[in-house]
Amino acid sequence: MNMKVNLAGVELNNPVMTASGTFGSGEEYSEFVDLNRLGAVVTKGVASIPWTGNPTPRIAETYGGMINAIGLQNPGMDIFIERDLPFLKKYDTKIIVNVCGKTTEDYIEVVERLSHEPVDMLEINISCPNVKEGGIAFGQDPKAVEAITKEVKKYAKQPVIMKLSPNVTDITVMAKAAEAGGADVLSMINTLTGMKIDVNRRAFAVANKTGGLSGPAIKPIAVRMVYQAACAVRIPIIGMGGIMTAEDALEFILAGATAVSVGTANFVNPYATTEIIAGMKDYMVKYQIEDINELIGAVR
Repeated sequence: MNMKVNLAGVELNNPVMTASGTFGSGEEYSEFVDLNRLGAVVTKGVASIPWTGNPTPRIAETYGGMINAIGLQNPGMDIFIERDLPFLKKYDTKIIVNVCGKTTEDYIEVVERLSHEPVDMLEINISCPNVKEGGIAFGQDPKAVEAITKEVKKYAKQPVIMKLSPNVTDITVMAKAAEAGGADVLSMINTLTGMKIDVNRRAFAVANKTGGLSGPAIKPIAVRMVYQAACAVRIPIIGMGGIMTAEDALEFILAGATAVSVGTANFVNPYATTEIIAGMKDYMVKYQIEDINELIGAVR
């Protein structure tokens, strides 16, 4: 039975990886999960300098998921390279670094620094607010998506994954813009903008007022967007959004995703990723499927 999948020339032992921001850089989960069993570890967002993130409270539970407004808090690229990369290199898994920034120059600085590091792929988080455009996310304007993809590709030594925001009118326009800019892979979807109000305190549940909604509540939207993008572009897609079980992961693959990322599930069940891998193998045995690649985009 073959579980290996290929993303822009990078071969993963299986299609299951972690979603950025839900797994740290792997160390805190390593006592629960054998990282060797994962297709890839996607790190928390890394910026050129440390980011403090948003004020607290920053997380609120909702029906079928959670809202987070962490604000991409991270220790910056220097600490990541000194501390986190050496830890991840101990394992037989691919390393995908999530890159964030507030200007195109911010992204390029990180991408250049990582060009000589033992990193397999770069995931560019274009849901960051573009400070030069009044705070609108890079990923909400197709011209900006294409432009930043082109710029990053000029400096990247590793294959580039563009992580698309779902907070747009037509996801296919953004997918095509990233492909036109030279993206090697797409990952989708990032969180949907949501809000929760505490009626007893008569106050917003998170200090930022709005936050990113993730978890099972967003899965049907994510599956639909992955399907639409898979029909619109030729590059591979990493699907994510509310994956809790092997069945959830298989939905994304049947819709056209080559690989999947598990995010919010890690907070509820730290063993989620490896349980999903085992469940996918059971499915393949049950339906006598020899190669996971047979399932990619099988529902059309």
